Amino acid sequence: MGVKAGYKQTELGLIPEDWEVAPLGNYATFKTGPFGSALHQSDYVDGGVPVVNPMQIVDGKILPTAAMSVAETAARRLSDFRLSEGDIVIGRRGDMGRCAFVRPEQRGWLCGTGSMIIRTGPSLDAHFIQRILASPPIIAEIESASVGSTMINLNQGTLGNLLVPLPPTKTEQEALAEALSDADALVEYLDQLLVKKRDIKQGAMQELLNGKKRLPGFNGEWQQRKLCELGESLIGLTYKPSNVKSDGLLVLRSSNIFQEALRFEDNVFVNIDVPAAIILRKGDILICVRNGSRDLIGKCALINEDAQGMTFGAFMAVFRTPFYNFVYHQFQSDLIKRQINEHLGATINQITNKSLNSFQIPFPIDEEERTAIAVILSDMDAEITTLEAKLGKARELKLGMMQGLLTGKVRLV
Repeated sequence: MGVKAGYKQTELGLIPEDWEVAPLGNYATFKTGPFGSALHQSDYVDGGVPVVNPMQIVDGKILPTAAMSVAETAARRLSDFRLSEGDIVIGRRGDMGRCAFVRPEQRGWLCGTGSMIIRTGPSLDAHFIQRILASPPIIAEIESASVGSTMINLNQGTLGNLLVPLPPTKTEQEALAEALSDADALVEYLDQLLVKKRDIKQGAMQELLNGKKRLPGFNGEWQQRKLCELGESLIGLTYKPSNVKSDGLLVLRSSNIFQEALRFEDNVFVNIDVPAAIILRKGDILICVRNGSRDLIGKCALINEDAQGMTFGAFMAVFRTPFYNFVYHQFQSDLIKRQINEHLGATINQITNKSLNSFQIPFPIDEEERTAIAVILSDMDAEITTLEAKLGKARELKLGMMQGLLTGKVRLV
């Protein structure tokens, strides 16, 4: 099969005929952050000059932390390592691809020991190079060429020899970077909106689930009820490695719950008979009750039509109640989370059936009030789920744009 007209085959694949593949070192210079011994414990102060190490570089942005900053006197002592507007700062340890463009307000910040400064020549747009360095194919090249068996360590030689695709004009580079910035802005907007909606829901739960705020038309009594008075807790299936097959009955585990929703990307199937009691039903509340991470204890999801008929593993539990529409939201509340923390073992991260059954929740006697509260919170959940889907599509779009724009498959000028 021939090469597409107007393109040429290179070490990086097909690129436009007027593009170049060249080592980054031909067009940029590099400076590695100071040795660790250059900074002393006494140099660090809260709210001083930010020090930019890999952990301060997140999603193409520099996010300083108050604790990772030094006194101005220390920064002046290391003036050669201070950032200038238009620099690119890149993490050289651990996860590759952590790099950011230095903005005007970040001028004078200090490149940390774990980072490196890249200064581009006059023919390169630094925004564009930052995009190239954060793209999956280039990250893979950096990881392959970098030294370190347990932790990748990027050095100046590797970065200087790194082959990058370069459009012929700075104007085209700027246009490509601007288009990707627009995609970034959409992702960031949806991400911030999602955080806001989750915060609103959390606030609504705190008010509605304990009776602090009553909905119009309701003034009936609320009671403190133990979960054992409202339903039953069931511990999941124990099975052997030999029972695991490529298909059969799906066993839901902690990895099948993500942000209070069911996910089916990491599945285990078994081929054994399972007691009818632990076959999942619509409305069951699936809960992680044992895990290596204490933070995951209590994460939960409501079983829907898609998951009914499945089962669940021994590190999980199900709370089965006719009042699931209301009780499920209580499982997402701080009230249940506090009780979980109180019952966690000192050495084993688990909550027992006995503990689960003893948990207490505020419970409206009026069924209509319970339903009204559940509807409001479920509508908020649906809105959050819709936003999550939009955010996922926006991220896919951004990735597709990177693949098309940074290889010249899509031309803007």
